[in-house]
Amino acid sequence: MLIHNPVLRGFQPDASLIRAGDDYYMATSTFEWFPGVLIHHSRDLVHWRPLTRPLDRLSLLDLRGVPSSGGIWAPSLSWDNHTFYLCYTNVVGRRGVYKDLHNYLVTAPSIEGPWSEPVYLNASGFDHFLFHDDDGRKWIFNMQWDFRKNRNRFAGIIVQEYLPAARQLTGPVLQVTGGTDLGVTEGPMVYKKDGWYYLLVAEGGTGSRHAATLMRSRTVCGPYEADPDYPLLTTVGHPEHPLQKAGHGSLVETQHGDWYMAHICSRPLPDGSGLSPLGRETALQKVVWTDGGWLRLAVPGRLPQLAVPAPDLPPHPFAAEPERDHFDGGELGIHWNTLRVPADESWLTLRERPGFLRLYGRESLYSWNRQSLVARRLQSLRCQVETCVEFAPESFAQMAGLVLYYDESDHYYLRISHDEERGRHLTVVINQQGRYDESDDYVNIDDWEKCRLRAVIRDETAQFYCSADGQEWKPVGPPLYTGVLADEYASKLSFTGAFVGVCVQDLRGTSLHADFDYFDYLEEADNGYGLSD
Repeated sequence: MLIHNPVLRGFQPDASLIRAGDDYYMATSTFEWFPGVLIHHSRDLVHWRPLTRPLDRLSLLDLRGVPSSGGIWAPSLSWDNHTFYLCYTNVVGRRGVYKDLHNYLVTAPSIEGPWSEPVYLNASGFDHFLFHDDDGRKWIFNMQWDFRKNRNRFAGIIVQEYLPAARQLTGPVLQVTGGTDLGVTEGPMVYKKDGWYYLLVAEGGTGSRHAATLMRSRTVCGPYEADPDYPLLTTVGHPEHPLQKAGHGSLVETQHGDWYMAHICSRPLPDGSGLSPLGRETALQKVVWTDGGWLRLAVPGRLPQLAVPAPDLPPHPFAAEPERDHFDGGELGIHWNTLRVPADESWLTLRERPGFLRLYGRESLYSWNRQSLVARRLQSLRCQVETCVEFAPESFAQMAGLVLYYDESDHYYLRISHDEERGRHLTVVINQQGRYDESDDYVNIDDWEKCRLRAVIRDETAQFYCSADGQEWKPVGPPLYTGVLADEYASKLSFTGAFVGVCVQDLRGTSLHADFDYFDYLEEADNGYGLSD
């Protein structure tokens, strides 16, 4: 049996991988999307399912007003004495040289909760990791941010002891490493084996120079020395490789003593642009220990593999996700996300009209506060999405429809609206780098009872369609470049990935609603990268 990479497709970065008994869990970053942190579950490292999202209430996570690509950065999971621990960062500001952020720790008796109220840790940096030593002591590692002139912003990895009973950090703050010449040292993960403390860090930045480096020390507080043959993993120098941006690793040992590393990767568009609309994904590599006590990939070299031998564990597949969400349950499925705020009955309901998702219009797609938007990750660049909406706008300030969304600056929106010249109509809104435009293709839908909206994505091209009956489909607007939905587009420094979903705006402030009957998400059998899904 083989592990096919990436194992977590679409925007799923910064995986923290643990084993608790016979169960494996991975927590990934969610940034400005709510609920915060997505935890996947597996029993064989081959098959994975989204299981739970622990930061599901405002007392745990308040994202109102956080910038795009702020919010949750690099959560870390750990398990000790039948208790789960989750460290996470909420980045509330990232302008200029500063990082305004807050770091927390929560615990739970089960991976599915209930999760405790948060313990405030510090604000000195991000990427926190809680290490449980075998003498019972606990230590918090994180990278340190230094904004001063002529200083390295990534000022090394620091450690401080954590007292669970007192729910606070204590003692001196010590730097354990300044990193290697690869720079941008972050993402610390700590493990103990054969009398050594091993520190696995991300280096090189989150883009094309990303890497994973292993270090070690005889004491938990270091100093840590780097593997002389660093880095352990990278795709630097191999722009042709199908899995780019390899780095930011997390280790796990199986029940039978095999070791695997989860890591970030991305799949660029086939047009040679290097853009990755699916965002940073998660892959798994088998690793082996050398006689000298260092890790190497099981396949010689530093390049990630598309297919990796699976551990000798019983296969444990999960049921496939239905292609159509009928919105007939009492709450949204785990694939759905909202922007910055929880889904509550004041603006989102599945109960007022059973079998429909009703959204009440609020702020614009530029808002960092009160958007009425529900979306899911785009996980393949060969897919089709469709919805059916009933909406009766009376003004140009009232809109609803289907959106391909990266952030407020870059998105495509097939929206229904109304104005005094065109009546009720459809068109495509195009936002690139914050510049608003509308397609000149307007479709009058005054006599349509329902409006079916569709987006077809084929690698670098997305095309919107509409239909009154679901039989005859008319293209709306021009073919659209999916590279606009990538975190590297126009050299911006962003960290998420493309989402597709439905939304409503009412800029008159009258909370006009739209009803969505269903949502289809269909992927082609071949995902366009030579791997069958």
